[in-house]
Order: sequence, then C-alpha cells, then structure tokens
Amino acid sequence: MHCRHWSEALLKLLPELKSSAAVPDILHLREGVNVYAVPSFDGRALQFAFPIVVHRDLVSEFGYPPEGSDGAVGGMIAYIKSQACDRKDLGALYGRNVFGAERYCDFIEPCTLLHSERVGDTRLWRPDNHNYFLEGRVHFSLRGAIPWPGSPDNKHVGRVREELEGLVAAVGEEAMRAPERVLREWWKTSIDQKRLRARLKEMKIVSFIGDGAMPARQCTRYRCTDEIAGPKGGVHVPFLCPKELGPCEVYLEGSNMTISGLGIRAGEVFGIIGSNAEGKSTLLQAIIAGEDDHAPGDGRERIVTVRGSFLAEASSMELRGSDVSLFFRSLPPGLEGTPVGVRGRGSASLCMAAQLQDALRRQVPVILIDEDRAAANLLVPSCTHAEDVTPLSTLLANNRGFLGRTTIVFAASALDILIAQADRLMRLEGHRAFAIGRDEFRRSVCACLRRTLEELEGAGGPIK
Repeated sequence: MHCRHWSEALLKLLPELKSSAAVPDILHLREGVNVYAVPSFDGRALQFAFPIVVHRDLVSEFGYPPEGSDGAVGGMIAYIKSQACDRKDLGALYGRNVFGAERYCDFIEPCTLLHSERVGDTRLWRPDNHNYFLEGRVHFSLRGAIPWPGSPDNKHVGRVREELEGLVAAVGEEAMRAPERVLREWWKTSIDQKRLRARLKEMKIVSFIGDGAMPARQCTRYRCTDEIAGPKGGVHVPFLCPKELGPCEVYLEGSNMTISGLGIRAGEVFGIIGSNAEGKSTLLQAIIAGEDDHAPGDGRERIVTVRGSFLAEASSMELRGSDVSLFFRSLPPGLEGTPVGVRGRGSASLCMAAQLQDALRRQVPVILIDEDRAAANLLVPSCTHAEDVTPLSTLLANNRGFLGRTTIVFAASALDILIAQADRLMRLEGHRAFAIGRDEFRRSVCACLRRTLEELEGAGGPIK
C-alpha cells in the first residue's frame, strides 16, 4: 500500500482491522471529522482518530430503558481509562512512548459528566454524540497518538496496522470486561437525574439539592472549569437541608429509593447568604450544573435543576435596542434611544439590567445572581442613587408581579437590603447549611443600621 498521506492510509486500513469484541465503525466514517491521521506539530507523533463499535447489547444485558444508557457508556469509558496505563496495547490512547506524551493524556483523564446541553467539546472522552449506545451496540470515538512511523509506505503501514488493530482489540476487550455492578450503578444514576428533572415542574420546584450532595470542585490540567471539574479531595462537607427550610422527599426511579433535600420553589426569591469563602458561589454553580447529568461519585448527581437557568452578570457591552425600562426611567449621557430600546456601550449595571429584563421577558425558570459577579448598584439602593434608577430589591419590595413564575436565586454576604426581600434564606457557615427567618434577618439589619448610625454620630456628632 502506498498513499500520499496518513489519513488516506488510515481510511484504507480501517476495514482490515479485525477483533472479536470491536471493529471500526465503517458506516459512520467522516473524513477530517471523526477519522484522521496527521503528524503532530513537532513531527514526532502520528495523531489519529476513528470510530469503533463494541458488540455489547446493554439493554438486553441489564433490562434497563435506553434513556439511561449514556450512564452505562460513561461507566464503560471510565473502566477502560482505569486500565489504560496497565495495558501496553492501550498506550496509544495517551501517547505512550511519544515525545511530549502529556499533551495526549486528556483522553484518559477521568470525567464524571454524563450528559450536558450546555457544555460543548471538551476533548475529554465521555458520553456524547460520538460515544453512545444504539441498537445493541456501543459506539466509541477513539483518539490518540503513536510515535511517528515514517512515510505511509508498505513497511510503515504494516506497523501502524498492527498497532491500531491491537488498540481496537484491547478497547473492545476492556469494554466487554467492564463490571456489571459498575455499569448498573452508572445507568441507574443517569435515570435518576433524567426522570427527576422531568418531574420538577409538577412538583412546583425548579431545583432539588439532595442531602449528601458534595458540590465543591477541584480542577486539573484538563478539567479546568466548574462544569467539568472533578469532586474536591480532602475535607468536603456534604450538604444537609436545614429542617426549618422544609426538606422535601423525592423518589429516584433508577435507584428505587427515596431521598430528602432542599427544593427551590418556582416563583420564589431564595437567598444563599454567609461570610466570605463559605461555599455560596460553589452552591450557586452546582445549581446551574444540575441541568447536566453526572456520574456516581461526582458529588452533584443528587443536584437536579430544570433546564434553561440564566446567570446574570455585570459586564460592559454594546447594547442594540435592549429594554431596561424596569430598572431605568431615563438613560445616562452618551447612550441613544430610550429605556425601552437603548443603544450604545452600556455600563456594568445597565448591561446587567438588560440581561435581567431579557431573561424575564423570556420567562426563564431560574435567574441566578452572584454578588461577586454582579453590579451591586443595580441590586440595592444607595443614598447616591439617582431617582430614576430602581434597584432589584426595591422592585421586589413593591411589586412581585414582574417576576411571573421565574425564580430568583442569589448568593450574597453584603447586600442586606436585597437579602431582606428573599422569601427564604439559607446561611452557610463552616460550609454547613442553616436556616434563618426573614423577620430575624430584618431585625439584624435594623440593629446593624442603628450601630452604624451611632458610630457616625460618635465620629462627627449628632446627625440632623
């Protein structure tokens, strides 16, 4: 065989690769998309990708509905990864013996994300549109690297054929060996989350945070965002819903068990409060992550949120006809249009107002606000506020109708006036959850304001 380049050679090689457990997925080859063979940037490795099929009928084997099969596929992938470093013939998955092999280790990096409609291509090997179960077969998209073999002539093609054939066979064998116990657990966990999410609307809640959830994240070189980061090691305090917040019980259909936890209600304003570094932002991110399905042991598999949540943040961007009339009765200098249709470069508070009003217009189920990433002057009043600006806390105090059925969940420590407008409050202290009543919090705010007044009078005399 003589080819001009290795991608051409790979396409000719794939039909020849034989294995009793797995074969190349010839019917789904898309050159340059899921199948390629190209030199690395330094010319020391041949990087490749191609799809394979493993003949393991998971539905017949376990008797579970296909809707949770992404969990079983995820468990199978995790098992193959765990065996990769012990089997020489799996070495191509992580560039074994390749100069700079650490560049290819992302493919065997553990990943506990089973399904997401928010997270795009992360280069992590996980269940997705290329790694799935369908009609009695498991489809995998393999990727990796081997030392540069030389030009694609007969001698070198034969060596690459032998290496890739060993890889296909090894992946197939480990996929068939993946323990039934593990695959069942992953499958059940996937079903638990999917079916609970489908029931949230009838339960009139938008998010459920199960007791025992462990939302704190730990990033690695290849999992460097909250969405795909793994569970935190070391000290990690499990979530436990305070009794005063009325824990609700949910039935997990896959696991056939009932668990309790916090249900955040549709249409309510829910505040997560506490001092610095107590886990407020982490819990807020976990609520967002509840839109995704996670594997057993991720820590967030008991956190389930309706899809369509929106995180409002302070930013400066170009506004093109945005409506901010709920918050602004007139526009600052330098902007064009009217509050109903503003054009120009908006400030952080103006842009956040546009985000919030657009989210309310679209009737998103949940709006999330993190004090650390928000424009405080849009959320609480100040003596320096212009009269034509109405902060969120004032809107909540005077007319809740603008919310419709949208829930607001915020994390804050210093926005007392906004916190006082929450329907329910959960305080984090020592990373543990406690409840605090709204009336109790309001009394503490009044006491704090009195102390502030006394301090001001003590510093400069009575204030008239």
